[in-house]
Amino acid sequence: MTFPVSIQALADYHPERVRTAMEQVLAPLGGMAAFIRPGQKVLIKPNLLSGKPPEKAVTTHPEIVRQAILLAQAAGGIVSVGDSPGIGKPEVVARKCGVLQVVEETGARFAPFLESVPVSVREGTFHQLEVAREVLDADVIINLPKLKTHQMMGYTGAVKNMFGSVVGMRKVRLHLQAGADPAFFALMLLELAEHFPPALSIMDAVIGMEGNGPGSGDPVRIGALLASPHPLALDTVATALVGFSERQVWTQRMARESGRPGSRMDEVTVIGPELASLRPKSFRPAPSSDIGFGLPAPAKRLLRNTLTARPEIDPRCVRCGDCVRHCPPHAMLLDERGVRIDYHKCIRCFCCQELCPHGAIQTRQGGLLRIASFLGGRS
Repeated sequence: MTFPVSIQALADYHPERVRTAMEQVLAPLGGMAAFIRPGQKVLIKPNLLSGKPPEKAVTTHPEIVRQAILLAQAAGGIVSVGDSPGIGKPEVVARKCGVLQVVEETGARFAPFLESVPVSVREGTFHQLEVAREVLDADVIINLPKLKTHQMMGYTGAVKNMFGSVVGMRKVRLHLQAGADPAFFALMLLELAEHFPPALSIMDAVIGMEGNGPGSGDPVRIGALLASPHPLALDTVATALVGFSERQVWTQRMARESGRPGSRMDEVTVIGPELASLRPKSFRPAPSSDIGFGLPAPAKRLLRNTLTARPEIDPRCVRCGDCVRHCPPHAMLLDERGVRIDYHKCIRCFCCQELCPHGAIQTRQGGLLRIASFLGGRS
């Protein structure tokens, strides 16, 4: 069995071109009507990480959201649009990134993820997960990820976007449970996407993000729209599109090692142009943050500062305190000298960098990690 992933070239966000490309990318999968029956409650789940304008490439572009809404409505769905941003009130974030205006113009309903519902899970890394009630109430979930780098996971796409189903500060608890172990966190992300699977994922890879993603990287033109009923398979193709190996992406790495179907290109049927024709000339990964995978825990603890990266405060810091308020292990302090980090408490989740509205948190690699990154860049 292979998993279909459809791909279409899309040069920009012009409404007519987005509409045409979305219809074309969905046609081999049966169109939007293959996933929605008339009268069903449809939850569209974009990436609304923070309140940044669309040109920053931090969030799913509003025109992608608009056309997904219109196609879902045309199929007879009763459409809501919702997410739980990393920082800020959902309505404020959605307004700043242009999505709330689209929701209002199309007559869809905005669904801020506010109420969290615990769900018992028999098997997996976590025995209980908490997700937004809207996720549980929906008949159909349409996942609209943005292709970006990610400091902790290496990449964020269809699988990682479903982490937005977890409401607000519940994300903090999951980060704390995973601690400094990206493999453990990646398994949780895979299981979350499996327990609450989207019927369809449509990826905004028109303008992606490279470098210090997912919130402070640089926009980069890719020029593609991807779609699949299988979020992991979509990520397999998307990471191949930008030239990432599975070793650079924790969710892909753990999916491979745990034998999850759809994690290998030979398990995927790509429908559309050759990936090489759309591959950007360059796509900078996030700075490497860990080379201690597979080492015994005592060795990792002993060599932690040389094997891993850590966040550091940039001189551009304006002392807004957002990083301090949202640090999962409370390892940050704001005083008259500015923001300080207690690296004994820091779990290297990079939530501070992800959520900093001013891009004022940088990554400092440990000695061995710098050497490994240098050698890897020369190979």
